[in-house]
Amino acid sequence: MSVRAVPRRFVLNALGLAAALSLGGCSTMLEQGALAPEATYAASPANIASLTEVIQSQPNDPQAYNMRGTVLASAGRRKEALADFNKAIQLDPNYSEAYANRGLLHRQDGNPDLALKDYDAAIRIDETYATAYLGRGLAWRDKKQPLKALDDFNRAIAIRPDNAQAYYNRGLLYQGSGQHQFAIDDFATAATLAPREADPYLARALSYIAVGDLKAAAADLDNAVQLDEQNFAAWTSRGLAYERMGDKEKAAGSYAKALNIQQNYAPAAEGFRRVGGQYGRTYQAF
Repeated sequence: MSVRAVPRRFVLNALGLAAALSLGGCSTMLEQGALAPEATYAASPANIASLTEVIQSQPNDPQAYNMRGTVLASAGRRKEALADFNKAIQLDPNYSEAYANRGLLHRQDGNPDLALKDYDAAIRIDETYATAYLGRGLAWRDKKQPLKALDDFNRAIAIRPDNAQAYYNRGLLYQGSGQHQFAIDDFATAATLAPREADPYLARALSYIAVGDLKAAAADLDNAVQLDEQNFAAWTSRGLAYERMGDKEKAAGSYAKALNIQQNYAPAAEGFRRVGGQYGRTYQAF
């Protein structure tokens, strides 16, 4: 695999790389939480048009507004989605799913206080609503309140033991506080519950690197990059694992792959330099 020259904006040393790749600041599917529609619709113009027809024929149906809001949000039309969730709540002030959906939009837009109000409302309406506890936990984490976040993730897991997102996000909390064995256990559960997602493997690998289990980390990162071949953070972490194991060929190949995906990713560029990578040369990643 070849790699092109990359401009370097900053330099990281090997000891700091795992911390720099921490998933705590990423926006992955498992980390973000999810919209809570009653049914699943693809984010397509045809489905938006279909739901608009439903609303035109049933203008006082809060469920129709909530459904269209989820599709609009998935399509990136966030202001319109917010308007639909507002309308759904106006029509039915006890609509817990609409509050949770609006809370997610607020949180993603950087308004955790508004998100907390919506998640609180959803939980008052339905104390067994796992999605709302998960979302509120994420909002507490955004506000740097890890203990409150942990409590909400625990509640979400108690209600829905099959909730991969709750295990994953609780694992991130443990990882961020250096409790890597707890993190590893939660990421393992998340990986079992969501076997096609790369994120739990990448996250668990970072904890394995932190505790010095490089072989386990490399195995997880092999899985992560095969599940998500465009994940440059996973390729970079894989490069670090193989670098520390002394396998410079696989390390260089992994860093090269990361740089082919994200040219200006300095951790990969610095790792590539450390293992003696040469631009223009082909490397074997596996």
